[in-house]
Amino acid sequence: MSNTMEYKGYIGSVEFSEEDGVYFGKVQGIQSLISYDGANHQELAKDFHGAVDDYLASL
Repeated sequence: MSNTMEYKGYIGSVEFSEEDGVYFGKVQGIQSLISYDGANHQELAKDFHGAVDDYLASL
């Protein structure tokens, strides 16, 4: 698994909390704080895509 994801031109970080057993990340390169999480890589990617879509809808 890579340490980043890309969707619609936005880059998101990928990190894992061993303590909580959850993947999480933040959208990089923007002033807003947009975070996402998931129990596995598929859930993380789905939440990342949703977070980017919500951000774009708010512009």
